Amino acid sequence: MKVYCIAGEASGDLHGASLLAEWKRRDPSLQVRGWGGDLMQAQGMDLVKHYRETAFMGFAEVARNLRTILGLLDLARNDLQAYAPDVLLLIDYPGFNLRMARYAHALGIRVVYYISPQVWAWKEGRVRQIRQSVDLMLCILPFEKDWYAQRGMQVHYVGHPLADQCRPMESDQVGATRQALGIPSGPCVALLPGSRLQEIRKHGSLMLRSLARLSGGGQVSSGGFVSGGDSVSSAVPISAVLAMAPGVDRSVYLPLEEEARTLGLNLHCLVGKTRELLGCADAALVASGTATLEAALLGCPMVAVYRVHPLSYFIGKALVKVRFVSLVNLILDREAVPERLQSRAIPTVLEAELRSLLDPSSAAAAAQKQAFGELRGLLARVNGDDRGATAAARAADCIVRWAQDSRG
Repeated sequence: MKVYCIAGEASGDLHGASLLAEWKRRDPSLQVRGWGGDLMQAQGMDLVKHYRETAFMGFAEVARNLRTILGLLDLARNDLQAYAPDVLLLIDYPGFNLRMARYAHALGIRVVYYISPQVWAWKEGRVRQIRQSVDLMLCILPFEKDWYAQRGMQVHYVGHPLADQCRPMESDQVGATRQALGIPSGPCVALLPGSRLQEIRKHGSLMLRSLARLSGGGQVSSGGFVSGGDSVSSAVPISAVLAMAPGVDRSVYLPLEEEARTLGLNLHCLVGKTRELLGCADAALVASGTATLEAALLGCPMVAVYRVHPLSYFIGKALVKVRFVSLVNLILDREAVPERLQSRAIPTVLEAELRSLLDPSSAAAAAQKQAFGELRGLLARVNGDDRGATAAARAADCIVRWAQDSRG
């Protein structure tokens, strides 16, 4: 079978690679070409375009790059038609992929969508187009199955792939992991500004300045935080650890490293070790998105942070119908982790949130960890079973059965 895939972001590359691995186990003759990243390429996909060239986010950002995006759409359409696959596999990335679904449908190519568009959040009217152009929908959030089924879609809930990949670290592993990562003993805060260039630039400096206030306004001792005016002989500095996104050139982070030196921060930069970092960190500042879910499943207390262009936020606020932006809070339907967006995403606010999470006398971190256990139960259980098959394996099984039924 010939398959064309499109994943436009780092998370799509990760989940797409797992799905391709499972699909190839079931069909070793599978031929794959498409858009994604290093992980999908490692699974044998003939890579046409890397996601670092395709990740645009926010209304203002999309508008500024509209000519580039239209050019990418033309490239994808022409390459899809030339390759003439049996199936187009779309992974998340809805603004781009829904257009590709419609184009593929017009060509008579069957369409599978893995990690469904979040049309339940906004633009619900798009479900009519999805119903017309998508042959099989695979959902990873528990409430999505009923939502799509009620609107006439062939849909399966396969569980969330991160629930298979991310588990809290055992206490006796924390010290060894920190040592392996080169993180000094003492309090550790993970910084995850995002994977897109806009996110790294907007959030990286904000996170550093917030942590600098925390380090300057008080010290951390073995008993927790003390005020800046007190003297505690056992006080130790906070380690700030920046998780660099795979596929992003190191030069993008150089201004942040220079800013950290100016602020007097003890900054460590890691690439390809985000999960190990979240597993051993005491707290994290995380750009709201998939990374918040990853942090929660690894048991790391966090503050969800996000800032976009004011125009993007204004338009989004008017259109989006959900109460929360963090996936953790959306799934649990309550603010289990604090969300600090736009004007609330400022150093003074983030400092206070981190101070509470790092203070052993505060119940904030314990409350988050209890909520994270509830979250895992929702995401790992499919048809009442939380054992055995992974989300990627379930997705591959659904695709193979669907393909056989379609042929038969």
